[in-house]
Amino acid sequence: MKKIFNLLLLSFLFIVNISAYSNELPERPNPPKLVNDFSAILNSEDRNYLENKLRAYNDSTSTQIVVVITEDLLEYDKADYAYQIGEKWGVGQKGKDNGLIILIKPSGKQGERGVFIATGYGLESILTDAICKRIIEKEMIPEFKNGNIFGGIDKSTNIIIGLLSGSFTGEKYMKKEKGFSIFYLIPFVLLIFFAKFMSVRSSHLGNKGNLSFWTLLFLMSSMNNSSGSYRDFSSGRGGFGGGGSSGFGGFGGGGFGGGGAGGSW
Repeated sequence: MKKIFNLLLLSFLFIVNISAYSNELPERPNPPKLVNDFSAILNSEDRNYLENKLRAYNDSTSTQIVVVITEDLLEYDKADYAYQIGEKWGVGQKGKDNGLIILIKPSGKQGERGVFIATGYGLESILTDAICKRIIEKEMIPEFKNGNIFGGIDKSTNIIIGLLSGSFTGEKYMKKEKGFSIFYLIPFVLLIFFAKFMSVRSSHLGNKGNLSFWTLLFLMSSMNNSSGSYRDFSSGRGGFGGGGSSGFGGFGGGGFGGGGAGGSW
């Protein structure tokens, strides 16, 4: 009976050890990398571009944005997986807790494909849970649904860098695009009346040229140029990195306490 008990105990311990081993998170990359594509879904050009962009931002601010793409969450919830990676790897700078994890699981059925943005304590005041959620829903998932993993990462990291660097505020970013309103026509109606007035005035002055047209064009151009938005900031490969490799020295922080948000598609 005792032998049977011991055999069962050993079996139980073996199963526990196997389970713990199978759920072990990836080790901190050596040499250190900010873009860790364990699924090999990014091509080398896109991966190198993102790596250089995030390294350049790290070098100028010490804030570390780490991308982790994996096919297997090892039975972890995606939020817990991201937090655990942030702590185990020590993402961010010691004493600043200025690390951020972008976790992406690009495979599986609808709803199984997921993404989570985990923020260190030092970033939570700027990258609130609501802002992280909006970044996921507006910048990432639409691209991911089209199979453009790189595009979603590129756009979202541009927005994150813009917010953290103060290029635009979270309040501005959170303003949702409003639907069409009749009030949007008021400036154009006023412009038409103004153009008509100038046209009549020009006729009385003997000027048969296109003063009204050029006036209208100038005013519309001025209005358009003065209404820049974060959308322009989020697109394209310009503005951040893309250059040579920097002297990224690795991780050394941590401090992930539950900030961030997730989504699926």
